[in-house]
Amino acid sequence: MAPDLQATHDTARAVARRSYGKLVAFLAARTRDVAGAEDSLSEAFAAALQTWPQRGVPSNPEAWLLTVARRKMIDQARQRRTGEEAAAHLMLLEELAAAEEGDAAIPDERLALMFACAHPAIDAGVRAPLILQTILGFDAAAIASAFLVAPATMGQRLVRAKSRIRQAGIPLRVPGQADLRERLDAVLEAIYAAYAEGWTDPAGTLARRRNLAQEAIWLGRLVASLLPEEPEALSLLSLMLHTHARRGARRDATGAYVPLAHQDPAAWDAPLIDEAEALLHRAGALHGLGRYQLEAAVQSAHGVRRRTGRSDWAAIERLYDALHTLTGSPVVAINRAIAVAETRGPQAGLDALDALANEPRLAEYQPYWAARAVLLARTGATPAADLAYERAIGLERDPAVRQFLQHQRGQLHAS
Repeated sequence: MAPDLQATHDTARAVARRSYGKLVAFLAARTRDVAGAEDSLSEAFAAALQTWPQRGVPSNPEAWLLTVARRKMIDQARQRRTGEEAAAHLMLLEELAAAEEGDAAIPDERLALMFACAHPAIDAGVRAPLILQTILGFDAAAIASAFLVAPATMGQRLVRAKSRIRQAGIPLRVPGQADLRERLDAVLEAIYAAYAEGWTDPAGTLARRRNLAQEAIWLGRLVASLLPEEPEALSLLSLMLHTHARRGARRDATGAYVPLAHQDPAAWDAPLIDEAEALLHRAGALHGLGRYQLEAAVQSAHGVRRRTGRSDWAAIERLYDALHTLTGSPVVAINRAIAVAETRGPQAGLDALDALANEPRLAEYQPYWAARAVLLARTGATPAADLAYERAIGLERDPAVRQFLQHQRGQLHAS
């Protein structure tokens, strides 16, 4: 790729990562046509890749893209004939006339769009995926993978949800305090799902995941600032900061994977941990106890190793007990089994894992097989551990983690 073309592509990707959701939210704020905003913005990016290499990247790429996307939406509106669409057309023309200067700051409507996606008129199961797509630009296939749904099915659900926003006249605005709290769960779930997607690519090698973790933290800060007395908003931010503080320690100097138990606490980001602890303390002083407060407390109990040299496994087991009672999640049950192995021995942990053997969602879940392999090895069941490692290795997508598991498997037969 020629240098100018490469620079153009790099700029377009940077703007997309930084501002995709901001531009979609602004375009859809008055029309409620989320799909139309996404389509128009996609066409604007395509136009940028054709125009910028010849004319140069504009001084304000966001404003350029917004102007082009607006014009695309107007072109679409001109082809419509119903009264409703004519009104939308006139509104778009007014919008364009008011913002043709291009250099004015673009209002950030992302939070308003997030809460519109979490409206009760939207099916509960699609609210978080819809937020991920509209705010962060996830494609349907990536969202489907995160939520264990077929890509075609997820795509259909997202299309229907966007149509619902327009047909039901759902306003793109931050609701009043009572309604806002009712929709908070879906918003927080989407933010955490975005963080998890970025967390799985610590080296930043996948374009669609790059900076997702930081973007999710930004969204978490935004919601926490809006709801400073909401313990779950504070706790989610605490949880993400706790885990993000250890991001750099997950790889050694050669790029090899380092699991949490083997990480050097001195390599953790102390200021981030201190901020996370302060947020968790604030959440604990407020009324209510929820999922994110418990999960953040688990990470805090791991962080105790900075001072004592050992995670507080007794506290971690109790926290996972409470979290499993609250959520019934098999993923939580796996983590609880690992904690049980630390407090009561590997056989007790393996017994806890065995109780999950009939859970169909875990058949293709790599952490289940990795945990099972470790505990089988610790009980001396080498052949069964070898098979579990084989399954875990086959399911792992991260080359560094796969190499780590292969090394662990090799250690079974080293002595």
